[in-house]
Amino acid sequence: MALSNLFAISAIADDSSSWIHVVEPEPKSELWINPGMYSYHFQKDQNLNNNNWGIGLEYRFNSVASVTLGNFKNSDNGHSSYAGIYYQPIAIGPLKVGVVAGGFNGYQSTNNGGWFPALLPALTIEEGRFGANIFFIPTVGDKVHGAISLQLKIKLYE
Repeated sequence: MALSNLFAISAIADDSSSWIHVVEPEPKSELWINPGMYSYHFQKDQNLNNNNWGIGLEYRFNSVASVTLGNFKNSDNGHSSYAGIYYQPIAIGPLKVGVVAGGFNGYQSTNNGGWFPALLPALTIEEGRFGANIFFIPTVGDKVHGAISLQLKIKLYE
């Protein structure tokens, strides 16, 4: 790729009026609640639980970052908890793009059910009082079941 093309892509990404842009960090104070998530697992032959219902909270303290914690019924039908932080500095139209980094527990095949770290690609869309997070969970041997998960959420206050 020519150097001039890289500068052109960078200029498009930095232009906040473009379809793809870097989000300017701005302070926020929003609390969201979610009922867990629904997961579409890639390993269809393992009788995994797709209905990962539970309860979670997400506090958006910045236009590009938020913290999250909660619990849910995991893919192995066990109880899991999570805690993490989202960092989503890119927007593609109404979608925020980035990662969520944190930890999970409750999976017997991973760390005997103890806590383990995770870094997952995450997309977020928020409009008014409603929003959704979409995660891509890669398959990691027999330790992590790969899936695409959808988490709907409702804003409690702003």
